[in-house]
Amino acid sequence: MTPEPRLRAGIWVAAYLARLRVEDIPAFVVRRGDDTAGAVLVKAATLDGRARAFQRSFDPMTGARAWMVLAEGEEAEVDAAIARARRFDPDLWVIEVEDRQGRHLLGDEGLD
Repeated sequence: MTPEPRLRAGIWVAAYLARLRVEDIPAFVVRRGDDTAGAVLVKAATLDGRARAFQRSFDPMTGARAWMVLAEGEEAEVDAAIARARRFDPDLWVIEVEDRQGRHLLGDEGLD
């Protein structure tokens, strides 16, 4: 089986931030990772003390890459989970999205 070609992390992050800007959803690079092969975590903060963190993983049912919830709940707990992930992977990107409605667009075509 031929592996699925991967877009460089830095290019994906730039495209994701541009897509969010088009929808007027504020987002920031909290931690810059490796431009070529760094994994990306996305924290979606709803500005009420709650948040969710997403990571790309393989869906166990289909084998396809998909965004999965790494942590959710109180923002401090989500931040702690992200800090643990950063200690494990020094090449990790962390993007924070701030939207009261919880929009993050990760399910949109082209971002999966």
